Amino acid sequence: MGFAETFKALSDPVRRQILEMLKDGKKSAGEIGAAFDLSGATVSYHLSQLKKAELVVESKHKNFVFYELNVSVLEEIILWISQFGGKENEEKNNE
Repeated sequence: MGFAETFKALSDPVRRQILEMLKDGKKSAGEIGAAFDLSGATVSYHLSQLKKAELVVESKHKNFVFYELNVSVLEEIILWISQFGGKENEEKNNE
């Protein structure tokens, strides 16, 4: 996973909304698409960008495609960002 792809994916507000939807658990592509006033192709593009950045994982069950958060990548981002927290953050991490 590269941070460039991850941050590019996170830069779009629709993709961030999709990630917020998925924090409550796995959702089908149809459920995600229904939450937006966008074409199916546009929602599919956003989902493919999130998948490319490894922020979501896809699973198929019969005729349905489900998406869920890839928590390990999100944790890696949090750890990377936390290094910029300064001395106060450093002291908390050393406790």
